[in-house]
Amino acid sequence: MRASSPRVIKFTNGYLLKDGQLVPGDLWVSSQSGRIMSPQTAFYSSRLTADKIVDLQGKILAPGFIDVQINGSHNFDFSTPDPDFAAGFSRTRKQIIKSGLTSFVPTVISTRPEAYDAVLPHLGPSGKTRDASEGSESLGAHIEGPFLSPLRNGIHNSEVLREAHSWADIENCYGSSNLQNVRYVTAAPECGEMMSLIPEFVSRGIVFSVGHSDATFEQAQNAVAAGASMLTHLFNAMRPFGHRDPGIFGLLGQSTPSTPVASPRHSQPASTSSSPQGSPRSSRRSTPRSSLSISTSMADLDAEVRYRQPFFGLIADGIHLSAQALKIAYSAHPDGAIIVTDAQKFAGCPDGAYEWRGEDRFIKEGKLLKLESNGRIAGSVVDLIDCVNNFKRFTGCGTAKALECVTSTPAKMLGKDVEASKGKLETGMDADLVVLDEGLDGDLTVQQVWKFGVQVV
Repeated sequence: MRASSPRVIKFTNGYLLKDGQLVPGDLWVSSQSGRIMSPQTAFYSSRLTADKIVDLQGKILAPGFIDVQINGSHNFDFSTPDPDFAAGFSRTRKQIIKSGLTSFVPTVISTRPEAYDAVLPHLGPSGKTRDASEGSESLGAHIEGPFLSPLRNGIHNSEVLREAHSWADIENCYGSSNLQNVRYVTAAPECGEMMSLIPEFVSRGIVFSVGHSDATFEQAQNAVAAGASMLTHLFNAMRPFGHRDPGIFGLLGQSTPSTPVASPRHSQPASTSSSPQGSPRSSRRSTPRSSLSISTSMADLDAEVRYRQPFFGLIADGIHLSAQALKIAYSAHPDGAIIVTDAQKFAGCPDGAYEWRGEDRFIKEGKLLKLESNGRIAGSVVDLIDCVNNFKRFTGCGTAKALECVTSTPAKMLGKDVEASKGKLETGMDADLVVLDEGLDGDLTVQQVWKFGVQVV
């Protein structure tokens, strides 16, 4: 929707999500540019008046939600080739935006090269047209597999798992021309030569996420040093936390040491020798040591990179993770928490038994989705707003902080181009908006959805 002259909408009498807080204020947007306007420029300099005033009546105005891990919805699977794939994908985007999901990263799970070649061309960034009628905006694909640990494959078909020993193996699997449509990948860094390939992903603007991995803490730390910046569905399909080997989860508890710290495996004291004059380490301020600040064979890498805490996805459907696990993870690194649904195609469908890719049957019972053969949890069937409500209730983080986990934090994880246009109510950002009502029980409900400054719900 584009008017011949600027159309200005003013949201007033509500609370805006700003910098982790809900603050009273007005928001001006343009449906012509599809972006948030500067109130000073609109009202004082340009002397514009609002063509439409939206009285929020005390409700919350937040940026549109972003789901960085969703496998499908309304009986459409992003991983399964279909002659009418483009049409099905289009219909699904128009459905999922109704829940407040204005942007998403369609996930393709482990499959064969011919399937990637069939679906990935349709899943690249879709926002160039800036057409609100197209529904939720794809930000590029998330490829989850097939370079995963066979020990932690979850519901991924073990027959299609593989190892990569060179970049040619990556291109042969996904298709070299399809990589331009990929936003991030999930892989096990300890398998094959994947650790050495992480920098190549990053150099191409593809986020590398550690997941479906049996990596030790030391291996996970090496992956972060190589450029990994995300953990896929934390706790699920990875080595369990241990008090001596915390595994991948240990990355959330590390901090930059003032000097290299010896690994507990060797029981030797940390070196007390000083760094050469003028070296980066000699000028670094002393910081509290963490028991997880473990030196390894890559200890010469800059500590600011090596000990960086990554972003991490949390499936807050109330089934995949306990309330305690969610609270522990969020408390360890609140700035990295990203709420995801990991929703399967059966989200939005009635309860019952469903065939799936000729491999097994899925059983949907309310908010539970499991494999018929073994009862294993098989993704979720909830909307992101359900996860936000669970997360807020389980962690006690408050409404504003919970909303950041589906707005500004995922936008930051996905890259500077997304962070510059999504996830915040700032001048020049895309006017992707959700109006929320907070009930007496504290649960949020979606009242209105706006895409590029146009109301779609």
